[in-house]
Amino acid sequence: MSISNPKHKKMLDELLDMCKKHLQSVNEPLLIRAFEFSIEAHKNDLRASGEPYFTHPFEVAMIVATEFPLDDTTVISALLHDVVEDTDFNTDLIAREFSKEIADIVDGVTKISGIFRGQEITQAENYRKLLLSMVKDVRVILVKFADRLHNMRTLEFVNPEKQRRIAQETLEIYAPFANRFGLGRVKWELEDLSFKYLNNEAYEEIARKIKSNRRERENYIKKFSDPIIEKLEEYKLKYEIIGRPKHLYSIYRKMVRRNKPFEEIYDLFAIRIILDTPNIFDCYTILGIVNQIYIPVPDRFKDYISIPKNNNYQSIHTTVVGPDGKLVEVQIRTLKMNEVAEKGVAAHWRYKENKAASDKDLENWVNWIRDIFENASKDEGRKGLMESFKLNLYQDEIYVFTPKGDLKRLPINSSPVDFAFEIHSKVGFHCIGAKVNGKIVPLDSVLHSGDQVEIITSKNQHPNKSWGKFVVTHHAKAVIRKWINKEEDDFINLGKEIWDKKIKKHKLSFNQAEINKLVLNLKFDSVKQFYKAIAQDKINLDEVLLATEEKEEKKDRVPELEFDKFANIARTDIGGILVDGKDSGILYSYAKCCNPIPGDPVIGYITTGEGIKIHRKTCNNLIKISEKDSSKLVSVQWPQAESTLFVGGLSVLGEDSPGILNDLSHAIVSYQNTNIKSININTNDSTFEGNITLYVHNIEHLNRIIERIKKIKGVYSVERFQSI
Repeated sequence: MSISNPKHKKMLDELLDMCKKHLQSVNEPLLIRAFEFSIEAHKNDLRASGEPYFTHPFEVAMIVATEFPLDDTTVISALLHDVVEDTDFNTDLIAREFSKEIADIVDGVTKISGIFRGQEITQAENYRKLLLSMVKDVRVILVKFADRLHNMRTLEFVNPEKQRRIAQETLEIYAPFANRFGLGRVKWELEDLSFKYLNNEAYEEIARKIKSNRRERENYIKKFSDPIIEKLEEYKLKYEIIGRPKHLYSIYRKMVRRNKPFEEIYDLFAIRIILDTPNIFDCYTILGIVNQIYIPVPDRFKDYISIPKNNNYQSIHTTVVGPDGKLVEVQIRTLKMNEVAEKGVAAHWRYKENKAASDKDLENWVNWIRDIFENASKDEGRKGLMESFKLNLYQDEIYVFTPKGDLKRLPINSSPVDFAFEIHSKVGFHCIGAKVNGKIVPLDSVLHSGDQVEIITSKNQHPNKSWGKFVVTHHAKAVIRKWINKEEDDFINLGKEIWDKKIKKHKLSFNQAEINKLVLNLKFDSVKQFYKAIAQDKINLDEVLLATEEKEEKKDRVPELEFDKFANIARTDIGGILVDGKDSGILYSYAKCCNPIPGDPVIGYITTGEGIKIHRKTCNNLIKISEKDSSKLVSVQWPQAESTLFVGGLSVLGEDSPGILNDLSHAIVSYQNTNIKSININTNDSTFEGNITLYVHNIEHLNRIIERIKKIKGVYSVERFQSI
């Protein structure tokens, strides 16, 4: 296709001239082909203003070439940015006709446009991050800036409701972005145009007041500048002095912030002195000149040359008292600083600096991009440079929509279940399915930035263990784990209830040690697993208890208790146990069933041929055998000496975590060099249960150990058990 329309030919010549003026190089044939392609693609479309639609991509390309001239790829992408969204052409065709690079930029702009369409901006910072999470090439943002700027310039042709929505979106998302990129001029215009449609009454009033005193302002600027110009001429510096009113939205914000009317806002305009010099120290010379002529306001001085803003903005700002006592802001900067301030990212294409930049997230983009330009080898050529220019910001986060358009931030690789719990715990709890972008997907699907997610719930649905394998958010993991643990606790409690009823029916009694022994014999990992198996009817409890009854009958025929195999070390070497208050020298030993320790209330039981067995007064076995013959009970007391060690037993329950065994051991051995006889720990899901036997001097020694263990993080309970 050749361009025959005189109007189109004039537009093309204008665009080519602008590109040649501002860009380092231009692929003219490719740009002309993109120009022709865009005309053809949009030939049947009109804008809301009634103009041919092609005027829009042309103006967007002109803004790119003028305001932030980065490279010809960005300009070509601007010409084609609406082709995929508004016509039958797709990105594959653009990749074939032009390049994959251009197709990717066009695709990025299209996706951004789709995300924000029809959404009400309620969480602006999240929307800004959403946009960034979708952008892999900074040029996508630049084209979108230009697209938005031209749309704002022609916003008068759309309906009022759409005007307000687009203006709000521009003010809260695109203007702050432009500022982050260092695009000062674009930011100001976006803010003022947004202000015009969001608060037209205030906008018109401020514009009218500024216009009405224009001549007076121009005269004042001349009066203020003349003494400065005289000094600048003496120093033979090349300069330009610009006096301009501050943009309208800035004045409005000052009125609101200071709670003052327009007439009381004195610093309504700024004088900018731009030096054509490579020496930044000339700026400080000018500062000295200004301060000699006019009195500076001490708390209104900012040196952004020594310490640039995060978007790489550099300038000196000072406010002085001018003629007639009016406050005037003076900005002093070099030509290069001024271009960086107004054209941001694109200005770094031509300028190189030695200052190293750090790459710490959003605040330092421009420095980071500048470093890429600065360090890219010339041998790499343009292709290598642009490869380095790819961005992947916010790579650890995604931003997804609710059906109502609210935005939720989630970690990367999140699933619909994570999203459901982010909405509300109850939504996650009863989540049974999900729709992503209108299509039903599995619950373990991976979500991506920009997805719109709808959760399907059922009151009969509950979390299950499989969810724990794919959820990534802490909240979802915690709720699912809590539910699984509660479900298991319910089984355990039910099993214990069944156990208690059964042993009561069989007229049996079990202490904790006997239960532990039974559980071990039945090859269960823990008492909890034993109770759970009972609740799930995995064992025949009647058979187990019947075997226990038979064993008890045999045991009753030999009422004497066995010696404690661990306690023989403590026979008479503590001066002898006191029987009826006297050290009688009678043979004695400690009962295995209750393991008494000095300090425990104890009582003796006379056995045939083995002297006296020492029991704790609370011992169940002692109570049982004493019912048959209480005459064998004798009063015994502990002696005063405490040089002998006794074996104590503890049952510990808690949350399983790395290092818990080390924590338990340290708590014991670090107290009076206590020796551990054995530790047996069993884990189940997120909990552990264990038995510890240790050597102690007396009950106080054991109690101190119990207190120390209770202080360990994650320990739920510590109890002494009898049989060891």
